[in-house]
Amino acid sequence: MSKKQKYYVIWAGHETGIFDSWAKVEKLIKNFPGAQYKSFESQAAAEDAYKKNYWASVNSSKNSSPKKPLQNQNIIIPSISVDAACSGNPGVLEYQGVNTATKEVLFAQGPYPVGTVNLGEFLAIVHGLAYLKKIDSPYPLYSDSRTAIAWVRNKAIKTNLERNAQTEELFERVDKALAWLKSNFYQTQILKWETEHWGENPADYGRK
Repeated sequence: MSKKQKYYVIWAGHETGIFDSWAKVEKLIKNFPGAQYKSFESQAAAEDAYKKNYWASVNSSKNSSPKKPLQNQNIIIPSISVDAACSGNPGVLEYQGVNTATKEVLFAQGPYPVGTVNLGEFLAIVHGLAYLKKIDSPYPLYSDSRTAIAWVRNKAIKTNLERNAQTEELFERVDKALAWLKSNFYQTQILKWETEHWGENPADYGRK
């Protein structure tokens, strides 16, 4: 039995458009941070999806594989979730943002040689805000860090981490994040991920 032809839409990649070869799509999304792509059962469905944005297609398509539903109706879908991981505090730091429903990684940064969880969580939120604004998305953002959410709200950080040769790259990114907050208007809702009720943040690295 021959395999049914699929069509692929790339909204963000080394090249965008509609394609009928997964091998080609794989090359066009490989090593592209936050690549946005999806498969469809027909060319007509792919063409219709390409006219929309990635989020609208991912969350409304009938052709997507069923995902395990989140267990609490209070979680807003669609949305994105962000989190940071630090091996030690301070320690090697990285952060990422994912599609809350599918856990698909939308952006990731690091590792930085030395950082703190709070700085990583802060950077993850600001990166998420910039990402959502860039793609003109109205969806909310989840973080499980009250401290980082407060820093974003106040447009200021409080850290005891020393700024030196090892941390300079990280602090330069923090400087850019603060500058972005002070020069950009955004309407994104920043929501607290309630770990006690919902389990781990979808962006969690699973290293606990």
